[in-house]
Amino acid sequence: MLVIVGASGKLGFATLSALLDRQLISPEEIVCTTSSQRGEAKLSDARSKGVQVRKADWDDSVEHWTQTLEGCTKLFLISSARVQKDHGYEYPDAGREADHFKVLEAAVQAKVGHVYYTSLAFANPSLSRVMTAHERTERWLKASSLRWTIVREGLYNESWPLYLATTTWTSIPDLGLANAAVLAARSDVWAGKTFYLSQKQTKSLSEVAAIVSKHKGREVKVKIVDRPSHERYYIEERGMPDGGIWWWARTYDALAANECEIHDDTLETILKGFSVTPKSMEATMEDMLS
Repeated sequence: MLVIVGASGKLGFATLSALLDRQLISPEEIVCTTSSQRGEAKLSDARSKGVQVRKADWDDSVEHWTQTLEGCTKLFLISSARVQKDHGYEYPDAGREADHFKVLEAAVQAKVGHVYYTSLAFANPSLSRVMTAHERTERWLKASSLRWTIVREGLYNESWPLYLATTTWTSIPDLGLANAAVLAARSDVWAGKTFYLSQKQTKSLSEVAAIVSKHKGREVKVKIVDRPSHERYYIEERGMPDGGIWWWARTYDALAANECEIHDDTLETILKGFSVTPKSMEATMEDMLS
C-alpha cells in the first residue's frame, strides 16, 4: 500500500494522476492524504476509482499520523509547503523539517517499509537557505532505521519567474510521471539512492527574458544587482517581510554557483521508457504566456 502525503498539491496530484492514468499501481493500493476540503474535492475522482483519502494536517500529532499511515508499506513524503517556517532557519528543527520529522516518526511507529522523500534540486550542502529544511530531513532519513530514497526534484518549468542564472527546468507532469515510475518499481530498485529528477536542458534568465519578449512582442530586459540591493529594494521599497526576503535572497548565491545546473540523466531515462520526451521550457512558457 502506497501513501502519498499532500496528494492534492501540484507534485502530488501529478504523481497520482500518472499512477492512475498509466495503471502503474492499482487504485485500491493507494492512500492519499489531504488537509483541506478543497483537497478532498480535487481527489474525489481518484476516490471514486478506489483510492483511499485520509485527512491529515502538518499540525496533527504523531499519533494521528501513525493512524493515517497504518497499513502502508511505502510513503511518498512531499515536502511541506509552509516555507514561512524556514524563515527561522538558524534554529535547528524549527523549519519545515519539523513537519517532516513528525511524519517520519509516525512512519517508524506504523512500520512503513520505505520512505521516498521529495528534496530539491540544489547542492547539499547548499549556499541557499531554501535547501536547509531538505538538508536536515535528508540527514534524519540517512540516520534512521527506515529504508529511504531521496528524490531531488527539478525546479518547475512553471516557476520560471522566480529564478536566476543558468538553471535546468522540468515540467510538473514530467516530474509526476517519473516519480510515479519510481514509486511503482520494486522497493529495492531505488532503496538507499539519492538522485535528481531534472532535465539537462539549461536556460539562463536572459534566455528566459528573450522568450517572454518574443511572445509578448516587446522587449523585456534583465538587470543584475547585488544581493544587498535586492534585499533593500524588496524590504524598504516594496515593504515585504525581511525574514522571507533574507531567506530567499541566498537562493541567487546558489544559482550563481551553478548548483541548479544538473547533470543527471535519470529523468530522461525514466521518461524514455514511456516514449515521453521532457517538455521544454519554451513549450511551458508558450502555454503560460498565451
